[in-house]
Amino acid sequence: MVVQPQSLEHLSAEQLREMTARLMTQLRHQGALLEKLTHENALLKRMKFAAQSERFNPEQKSLLQDEIEADLAAVASEIDGLQQESAAVSPQEKKQPKRLPLPANLPRREIRHEPESSTCRCGCQMKRIGEDVAEKLDYVPGVFSVERHIRGKWACAQCETIVQAPVAAHVIDKGIPTTGLLAQVLVAKYADHLPLYRQEAIFGRAGLAIPRSTLAQWVGICGVRLQPLVDALKAQMLQHRVLHADETPVQMLKPGNGKTHRAYLWAYAPGAFEGMKSVVYDFCESRAGEHARAFLGEWRGSLTCDDFSG
Repeated sequence: MVVQPQSLEHLSAEQLREMTARLMTQLRHQGALLEKLTHENALLKRMKFAAQSERFNPEQKSLLQDEIEADLAAVASEIDGLQQESAAVSPQEKKQPKRLPLPANLPRREIRHEPESSTCRCGCQMKRIGEDVAEKLDYVPGVFSVERHIRGKWACAQCETIVQAPVAAHVIDKGIPTTGLLAQVLVAKYADHLPLYRQEAIFGRAGLAIPRSTLAQWVGICGVRLQPLVDALKAQMLQHRVLHADETPVQMLKPGNGKTHRAYLWAYAPGAFEGMKSVVYDFCESRAGEHARAFLGEWRGSLTCDDFSG
């Protein structure tokens, strides 16, 4: 979007503010996209050109690939959100990969969604003229099943009105997994420490091998969807006067140079005698005290930690 200086003279203050907001949205979108591409490029360079001693063995590669694909899915989800916010970007048809139908041998459970009343506002009785069906994949440990959400269409011939129950909100818009399946993947990965490539094999034995790339996309999008909950949990935790904090090292692939870098995962929790039982994690590139100050903000109280000088 190129703006000529002469064209700005005739704009009001409100129009200038709207244009500035659109340009800032475009800038954030381009920055997120550049970060995603830089991250992918750094990974490919390392896998191709790294010294033999620094290359991944198959298991390390699978574990790292799971995390990278989840991160990329989270970034892609944020980019999509920024694109929707931007009014300056012209709508373009997005090519979606064709999704294969769910296996016909899986048991199915129908869930019908109908209007509360089949009587039109004009007083006439409406007729059912069709329905929309959306299938969601559900999972109870060891058994897959399919939820068939059927939304009937009702029409009034008198006033030519069509009524249909609204689509229920889903964690992944137009995605096939139910909340139960998503919870299973997240709990298995983070609570039971099952990498996604192992979950892929477990699901395969249950009758449907979900590719780890798909599982990684689900994990990344769930991370973005859960962020408001994390923010609320942090705000609630910072109301306590006693907090515990500690950090542990994790390996991070540094974009740009293709090498791993020691980063840190900080953990914050209320005191042992506080009524709230929770832990909030904050990923940082170092263990410097500035990260704790940024996380705690204006909080004042007793912080319990180890004797590290930082």
